[in-house]
Amino acid sequence: MNVPIFTMADKVWRGLVGDAGLAELQFELEVHKQLLNIFQVGDYYYMIFNLHDTRFDKVSESIRQVLGYEPEDVDVPFFLSNIHPEDQPWFLTFEQKVVEFFNSLAPAQTPNYKVRYDYRIKKKDGSYIRVLQQVVTIQQEENKVLRTLVVHTDITHIKRTGKPVLSFIGMNGEPSYVDVDVKNLLAPAPEMLSPREKEVLRLLIEGMDSRHIGEALFISKLTVDTHRKNLLKKTGCTNTATLIAAAIKKGWI
Repeated sequence: MNVPIFTMADKVWRGLVGDAGLAELQFELEVHKQLLNIFQVGDYYYMIFNLHDTRFDKVSESIRQVLGYEPEDVDVPFFLSNIHPEDQPWFLTFEQKVVEFFNSLAPAQTPNYKVRYDYRIKKKDGSYIRVLQQVVTIQQEENKVLRTLVVHTDITHIKRTGKPVLSFIGMNGEPSYVDVDVKNLLAPAPEMLSPREKEVLRLLIEGMDSRHIGEALFISKLTVDTHRKNLLKKTGCTNTATLIAAAIKKGWI
């Protein structure tokens, strides 16, 4: 991306904060109340996101177990830079939709909505997991959102591939909007592998040889072998075993 994701995200978030001032927040009670509303089974961590100052006021210790980072080392630019390059445009598009949605609500409705979407994030060891991001407002001034509680749950075992999905989940009687249609703010980052190469790679990961991949995709074994050579060349891998390991670790599929 030509413009760093943090710079673009900060511009989007200004649409929620406006000129509102920021008062001190007593964290513990609000955090525990909201966690009861949005907690899901699985490895998770949470953060208090201060939109006014564009920083994390708190990062839970459990981020160390999930991503491998020390809580004190995680700031907003660092975190955003570790979102998978292919998912960064989705993140920015969703955040713009979130700003539009919350600006359309009455102030009393704002705390009654949970924002939910998924994307891939890089761990300290260089591998990627898919997290389900759930966000609720814990501090506002009239219709301006000042602080949110952000919970990330590892859902890699549930959803390894597929495009991210945005939903607004209504609480306390408010309606929900699931799989919201969005318009891309940005063109997706160029993908290293073609759709066909990804299909071949997925089947290689499943343990198929070239002949069976050809039968599954209705192409010749020679064509499959050509795709496999191109995969090795594009990724810099020396053999199929390292290709598969790298694909899983780096989230190429």
